[in-house]
Amino acid sequence: MTLSAARASAPPREGLYLRQLLGGRDFGVADPRAGMMENFVYLIGDWATRECLVVDPAWGVAEILSVAAGDGFQVVGALATHYHPDHVGGSMFGFTVEGLPRLMELCPCPVHAHKREVEGIARVTGLSRGDLVAHESHDKVRVGSIEVELLHTPGHTPGSQCFCVGDALISGDTLFLQGCGRVDLPGGDVDEMYETLTRRLASLPSHMTLYPGHAYGGSQAPLSEVRRENQFLQVRDLSAWRRLHGASHR
Repeated sequence: MTLSAARASAPPREGLYLRQLLGGRDFGVADPRAGMMENFVYLIGDWATRECLVVDPAWGVAEILSVAAGDGFQVVGALATHYHPDHVGGSMFGFTVEGLPRLMELCPCPVHAHKREVEGIARVTGLSRGDLVAHESHDKVRVGSIEVELLHTPGHTPGSQCFCVGDALISGDTLFLQGCGRVDLPGGDVDEMYETLTRRLASLPSHMTLYPGHAYGGSQAPLSEVRRENQFLQVRDLSAWRRLHGASHR
């Protein structure tokens, strides 16, 4: 697997291209809010075909496309982890974040989302339902010979999803190196997040590397380390989890 936050290494003859980009540094450079939000965007592609998918394009779409082009890649699709504007574009806190609508202008392509998140993405971005491809959990999206598995991981939002590709887990706002996604926003669900962290993601191999949606606690780490160090993965049962989040028993 090839990954660099700032520079792609020399391409292998074939295999996975994976690049992590940080808001305020690699895109959205002129927008101080992009740096404050610390969003990560990912490019996933196939070195053989020089085609890639972009995960959560927002803040500086032209800059993101420029990075891909600079590496010799063409963006042929987008993957959306969830519908919040800092990941897909839209209005938040009184300002507008560019995102998927700008991508459609510059590089029209299918946008892949979980079926429970399609309505939310269409609402906040203004995209038509025809722009969005609705998926079930464990669906696969291919780019060249590279296969990306889509995992439904509700809790932060009803249709939040993570992406497994090679030994990488791209987790959006489901799981960070330190902490997990908020459950007190509209669509958040305390119990679903507990199920996601203790069941849906618990079976993934510890040797996988976590690549989160924000730089909260770092940019990447082995799942074994995250499971050892992240206090939100140490909660012993659902009752304790509910108390941690101030949630009443259902």
